[in-house]
Amino acid sequence: MQTTFTEEQLQDPGTARANEILRACVHCGFCTATCPTYQVLGDELDSPRGRIYLIKDMLENERVPDPTTVKHIDRCLSCLACMTTCPSGVHYMHLVDHAREYIEKTYDRPWSDRALRWLLARILPYPGRFRLALLGAKIGRPFARLLPDPRLRAMLQMAPKRIPPVSRNDDPQSFAPVAPQKKRVALMTGCAQKALNTDINDATIRLLTRLGCEVVVAKGAGCCGALTHHMGKTGESHATAARNIRAWGAEIDGAGLDAIVINTSGCGTTVKDYGHMFRNEPLAEEAKRVSNLAMDISELLMTLDLPQGADKGLTVAYHAACSLQHGQKIKTHPKTLLKRAGFKVAEPADSHLCCGSAGTYNLMQPEISGQLKERKVRTLEAVKPDVIAAGNIGCMMQIGRSTGVPVVHTVELLDWATGGPKPRAMSPE
Repeated sequence: MQTTFTEEQLQDPGTARANEILRACVHCGFCTATCPTYQVLGDELDSPRGRIYLIKDMLENERVPDPTTVKHIDRCLSCLACMTTCPSGVHYMHLVDHAREYIEKTYDRPWSDRALRWLLARILPYPGRFRLALLGAKIGRPFARLLPDPRLRAMLQMAPKRIPPVSRNDDPQSFAPVAPQKKRVALMTGCAQKALNTDINDATIRLLTRLGCEVVVAKGAGCCGALTHHMGKTGESHATAARNIRAWGAEIDGAGLDAIVINTSGCGTTVKDYGHMFRNEPLAEEAKRVSNLAMDISELLMTLDLPQGADKGLTVAYHAACSLQHGQKIKTHPKTLLKRAGFKVAEPADSHLCCGSAGTYNLMQPEISGQLKERKVRTLEAVKPDVIAAGNIGCMMQIGRSTGVPVVHTVELLDWATGGPKPRAMSPE
């Protein structure tokens, strides 16, 4: 694609990176075949190719975004299926992230949008606040139908039936291995996950220590910054990410780390991109060091000796989170591990398509998200599973709201198969 940015415009690192990405695009349209929003809406402007044209026009002309441009970019899930499909290697993730930052700086959103986005940014990354919000949502859910804004109704419906108590395993500390030590790893405990489902981190710690890892929860680490990053709130996201970089850096410089393990794939995609996010900042080298050590839990487990398990007699429908299969290009590890542990793994049709969760997307775009969710649930249930497994808390919550099949994290099944407790979601209340 030909671009006409001026030399002055290209002095901005974000614009220079956007120019590189735009020039890689050859208009082929392969991306439209795998774009969930294009499939649902059928509008060229709701495809990656259409959004690329909008972003190019907006950035080249340095114009204040119009409502139409903002609408179509807001409708993007950032599922990154287009990047998996693209034969030209167009790095759409960096392009749309820069566009969102530009919109955040230059576009005056309606007050209701500003208020909603401010609220989400002030609640979701903070587990204590999020717990209180979930409790309020649980109390208010019976009155959801009275709310005029579907986004507010979606927020009330987000609250799980059971809000788990705080897990002290999420406090800064170190867990000694119960087998001869092979690795020392830092576990990212996250933010929203700590409020929604404490079983995932607990299972991760049990499994890793059983397999010979010292597991460290670093003091000062918290939210990865993805939620605010994808809203275009770069200052807030970088401040959050910087705290993680410093916290994990202290562990690297201290007793050392073999990996920074992440069991929420949406966070993993962002942490692995810290090197790019901070490329022009004083923390550039430290950020790159963290990104190079970041691993999804399935990547780390593939380097450890997970024991071969006997046939469990259970069929697991594996849901491939977009952030894992498209963002991190990890497609086979979770299925390989589940099969090794003794589970029969079934993959649904159209497994490359998003479930509609996508961070805050299910709250900001509930109608489109709902259509994607129902389609995903139909394909998962079609394989007649005993349980559904996923590697991302957002996907688990999204799918779990529309199916009676238990939904658990992959690591919970692996923990159970190697001596841990049966996942709570699979046990009768």
